[in-house]
Formats: sequence, C-alpha cells, structure tokens
Amino acid sequence: MRKATQKDRTKVVDILLEAFRKNKSVNYIAGDKKKKIRYLMEYSFDNCMDTGEVFISDDGHACAMIQFQDRKKFTLKSTFLDIQLILKTIGIGNIPKALARESFIKKHYPKEPFTYLWFIGVSPDKQGTGSGSYMLKHILDYSKSLDRPVYLETSTERNLPWYKKHGLEVYNMSERFGFPFYFLKTA
Repeated sequence: MRKATQKDRTKVVDILLEAFRKNKSVNYIAGDKKKKIRYLMEYSFDNCMDTGEVFISDDGHACAMIQFQDRKKFTLKSTFLDIQLILKTIGIGNIPKALARESFIKKHYPKEPFTYLWFIGVSPDKQGTGSGSYMLKHILDYSKSLDRPVYLETSTERNLPWYKKHGLEVYNMSERFGFPFYFLKTA
C-alpha cells in the first residue's frame, strides 16, 4: 500500500471506472457512458490529490480516494475542475440535480473534521481476494492515526455487510435518488 502519485492517475482511474461502471450513485450523476464516468474519476483523483489522499495497492489492483472536507479551498484550479466536470460529465441541464444531491449529502456530514472515503475500488477480476479489505483497513487505521472518523455513502447494498464487518455503521438511509442510498461512519 502506498500513496499514489500523478504517475498512478491512469491506473487509479481505470480501476475505479471498471469498479463503478454500473454503480447507481455514479450513474445518477454521470449516466452510464464510459467517457463521462472516466472524467468523474479523473476529477475525483485530481480533487483528492489536492484536498486528501489517494492510495493504491502494491499489486496495482485496488485503490481508494479520501478527502478532507475541511481542507477544501476555493481556488482557480478547483473552479476550473468544477467547470470541466459540468461540461464533461454532468451537463448544464443536470446542474440543479447535481447541486441538490451534493447539498443533501453534505447535510449528513459532522461539524468536526473527518475523513471522507469518496471511492474505494478493486479491479473486477480481483474482487473477493482481500485487496479491498486490506485497503479499507489501511484507510481506517490511517484516519484513526489522524484522530478523524470516516464517513462514506454507498448505493451498493451488497457491500453493507462488508463495511459493517470492518466497523462501519449505517447511520442514515434515503431513497431520495430513486434507489437506496446508505450513509455510513466509523462506530
């Protein structure tokens, strides 16, 4: 396990593109077009490199992106990335939908600093081999060393037992987006 660098960008994006290609929450924002999902993952990588961390497994089959919301700043670069996300992924007509979604999610965040686990993924052909568990344990330990709770959301119900096994608990659930959407945090 190591922190990713810019040289890992393509590999991380490829892992997450394949892992989240049919994810309900990702498809809600990006649709199901590969090109749009790829840009969402590139956007997320760039944001996490600036306001968090990106990790990749030693074998290059698993990765995670975390963000520290309290480190987000309004910059020219962040504004440019947001505009590109709108143009390449969301679409101008979907701006209200995307903003409403983000506002709804942020209402569930704590006031104190926390680690936001934005994405964690494993190459589909390597899922079930323990790579994701190893990555999640690393994120949880890393966040604990920073004295920060971990928060995340998932629309993948089959992952709930896995998250619970690692000490996360569901603290809210919504069907606001047309599918079950779970909010989790460290216990």
